[in-house]
Amino acid sequence: MNPIKSYFQFSKEQRNGIFVLILLVVGLQTAWFFGVNHTAEVTKSNVEVQWLTLQADIDKLKGASTVYGYELKPYNPNFITDYKGYKLGMSLQEIDRLLAFRRTNQYVNSAADFQNVTKVSDSLLAILSPFFKFPDWVTHKKDTKGFVKYEKKTFATEGKIPILDVNSASAEDFMRINGIGAGYSDRIIIFRESLGGFVSMQQMEDIWGLPPEVITKLNVSFKVSSQPTFRKLDINNASVKEIAQFPYFRYSLAKEIVTCRSMNGDFKNASDLTKIKGLSIEKANIIALYLTF
Repeated sequence: MNPIKSYFQFSKEQRNGIFVLILLVVGLQTAWFFGVNHTAEVTKSNVEVQWLTLQADIDKLKGASTVYGYELKPYNPNFITDYKGYKLGMSLQEIDRLLAFRRTNQYVNSAADFQNVTKVSDSLLAILSPFFKFPDWVTHKKDTKGFVKYEKKTFATEGKIPILDVNSASAEDFMRINGIGAGYSDRIIIFRESLGGFVSMQQMEDIWGLPPEVITKLNVSFKVSSQPTFRKLDINNASVKEIAQFPYFRYSLAKEIVTCRSMNGDFKNASDLTKIKGLSIEKANIIALYLTF
């Protein structure tokens, strides 16, 4: 008998065994197709569909959580920083529009002005605008017709003015300086409160919108008589969020500080702060007085 042919000849028992094996394979394949695995795929697909239908609602809640999770208090929208705008739910583009507008030495005087400049949505404006706080001279404008002769009440007459402590001066004290009205005095006080107090009269240059001639008059009539007491920022251990709350650091600069700190080690003095792009040694020396190293 041919040895090769013998491999393809089976007995009756062998043929029966092969037939049973084929039936088992076909049965298992059928059970897999119509059984558990197929059902699992359908179930998984249904879960994915339900998740996708909820995704839009989830995205809305994420967008709104920034505002609702942040305690809103009355504030002047002209002084919104990068970090505050982010916490209020504004987009980067909306914040940039406001900051660019402020750099032109202009400011918004109403909720409508704020929306025109930032292009925020009506829904976000409805949440933010009840907390807008503008100076009294904006909210209580007097209707005037024709030429109006202003009395010298807001702007004091030229004369010898005693030198006062800039950290204890009131809005009225600032307004006694010729050229300083309610708007400028409010800006000085708001910036002073955000810092905890001034450490140098050079900081008058950091107040948004003050003309050089007004800064000169402030330096003549005011001085830092006593160093203020405030809680210093631990620059080597503070988080990005904590650093961004400091008036001299925006959110983008806070991230750069943390990155520089992680790459180069702790800051040791004011000179180390100059490693941060945009900080001069003069500015760093002032900022360092508000920090601990």
